[in-house]
Amino acid sequence: MRKLVILAALICSGVSVPFAGAQNRQQLVILTFEEMIPPEVIAEFTRETGIAVEIRTGDYNEDILAALESSGGAGYDLVIADDYMVDFAIQTGFAQKLNRRSIANFGNINPMFQHHFYDPHDEYTVPYGAGILSILYDPSKVNFPIEGYADLWNPALRGRVGIIGNYRIVNGFALQTLRKSFNDENVADINAAGQRLLSLAPNIRVVQDAGLDQEILNGNIFAGIMFTESVTKARMANPNLRVVFPKEGIGFGIMPAFIPSHAPNAQAAHRFLNFILDPVRGARCFEYLGYYCTFQASEQHIRSDLRDFFIMPSNYRNFEFLFNIDEDADNAHRRIWSSFQTAVERARRGR
Repeated sequence: MRKLVILAALICSGVSVPFAGAQNRQQLVILTFEEMIPPEVIAEFTRETGIAVEIRTGDYNEDILAALESSGGAGYDLVIADDYMVDFAIQTGFAQKLNRRSIANFGNINPMFQHHFYDPHDEYTVPYGAGILSILYDPSKVNFPIEGYADLWNPALRGRVGIIGNYRIVNGFALQTLRKSFNDENVADINAAGQRLLSLAPNIRVVQDAGLDQEILNGNIFAGIMFTESVTKARMANPNLRVVFPKEGIGFGIMPAFIPSHAPNAQAAHRFLNFILDPVRGARCFEYLGYYCTFQASEQHIRSDLRDFFIMPSNYRNFEFLFNIDEDADNAHRRIWSSFQTAVERARRGR
């Protein structure tokens, strides 16, 4: 998913919105990441309803949380973020229950993306896209099959692996090679994974969230651990690239949409959710977004040449959500991350 990092206090720019007369305004303010909703869908919603849409963005979940907290749940009408942040928002009272009677298309959601930890009874959220932490590699440059995270330690990949820049996920996949959970809070286990991770440093060429698709397309890396969006972009440009759901298990995330507890225009938010849950319109959203389609009714409307990219295999269940963990475990991850970054830089200088 996008920018999965542990909750921290960061400040989001452009937080405030006008509140005077908010209940009567014909405006919908959405808080989310950049490039989440097709502009033509927003324009169509405004034409049909007369409700203007304003998009406010944050780079990280923490930006979105800080903006939501600073407004007391009253500055935005709809929020779309990653599941762990939404879980925090619900638990702390920043989300309101949905009025299902106002969302006639609610039944179009794929049940595979419902009943999860952040909203077990589907009272607060509509899932808007799902992502998988995947391995992508170029079989024309890798002369052995890659089936899981452990294969990335192969010496043949020295200086040719790219990974995302998230300390929890990076040390998490090292944990999984030791048959441990992404969310393991045992500090001894985390440290053992950290030692294993250090031995991967010689193979690492780039550590970054965005742009890994270009790195593999340009031949700078031969394999990478990427978010769904980058995998999709790269495979659309080069269908010969192979995507792997790691055999050890994968990190999985959903981006739910929810209405803040004191949204100035909750009615407009309900109308917008119902609007995008339309099967055809939903398909357009996922083709634009680049994440797995979470609306079952939209699957048949996704372009036939894109369905393999946007429809998650229904028989795949070996996944794990990333949860918030206790302070001691998180501090151990941070120490490991610092050591790993130093080892990667040292390996680069030694090539």
